[in-house]
This record gives sequence, structure tokens and C-alpha cells, in this order.
Amino acid sequence: MKLVLASGNTGKLEELRAMLAGQPFQIVAQGELGVQDVPETGLTFVENALIKARHATAVTGLPALADDSGLIVDALGGAPGLYSARYAGSPSNAAANNAKLLEAMRDIPAERRSARFYAVIVLLRHAEDPQPLIAEGRWEGQITPAPRGDGGFGYNPVFLDREHGLTAAEMDAATKNRLSHRGKALAILREQLQRLQP
Repeated sequence: MKLVLASGNTGKLEELRAMLAGQPFQIVAQGELGVQDVPETGLTFVENALIKARHATAVTGLPALADDSGLIVDALGGAPGLYSARYAGSPSNAAANNAKLLEAMRDIPAERRSARFYAVIVLLRHAEDPQPLIAEGRWEGQITPAPRGDGGFGYNPVFLDREHGLTAAEMDAATKNRLSHRGKALAILREQLQRLQP
């Protein structure tokens, strides 16, 4: 089965492809099929993921997988949240986003720097699919005072996994993919797909 990944984010595409390796479908990025990004006008992560997947499957006629994810910081009332990718403005810039976040957190003590990455992944079999598969994952951690590590993308250098004592940017890809919000959501989605098999 050919499956279109409804994302133009190269870091996210690499991560999803690695996590989906060995699955019984051929993964094609939407850009390879001429599909452009669609405005994310939803008010929740689920709505945005559905918007992206529905657009990709409507254009291509293929089943589509989409995620919407973000960083939720408790001391900032949940920001950057839905607006994580463009927290510092448009176009999206990870370094600027991280700088803005660290400035906002500058006077917040360690015990109040809790945060989590959240992801929702949806799979639509066709544009009118009334029963999309929906899976969500969370990765609990905290915001560091300064960036650490150079792996991954986005907020990885400022997100600390307390149990491992490493930021997401300091982890090897296999460890990060196992612990991450996206990895957890994909594991649930794989279980849902297996239950659908005849």
C-alpha cells in the first residue's frame, strides 16, 4: 500500500520514515506528489492533523498520514502549543523559536520548568473517511536554561528528558524515537492498523 505523508517538514519526514521502516506500505512525502502545505486553521492538534491528511488524500487519492505536534510549557499557560512551529513568527525558524522560549522562561525556577511534547497522528484511508485512525502521544520533560546538543530539530535542544538527563538533541535517534511523543503515537497507530488487518 502506498501512503502519503502529509508534511513538508523535512525533520519530521525523516523521523516518521525512520519510525515507519519495516511497515507494509510505501511511504511517499506529499512534496514528491506535488501536494503543497495547507493552512492549519484548526483550534486543536487533532483538527490540524485531520486538515493536513484530508488535503493530501483529496489531492492524491492515496491514504494519508499526518501529525500535528507541539511543545506545551506549563509556566507559559501551554504556549507555544498549537503555534510551536511559528512561535517567533513566520516563516518558521527553530533558532528564533528557541531563543524566544528561553527568554520567556529566563526567570522561571527549575521546579516550574515542566513541559511536554504532544503529538497526534491521524490516518485517513480516503478524503471522506468517516472513521480516521487517531493516536496521541506525550513526552514529559522540562525546559533547559540554555540549548544543549545538536541532533534532531525544532525544540529538541531545550527539551530535557529528566529520566535520562539528556535533551532530545543529545540523544541518539533510536532512543529519541522510542521515548518521543511521535514514537508513542505511532506505536498506538500501528496497533490500530494491525487490528484492521483481515
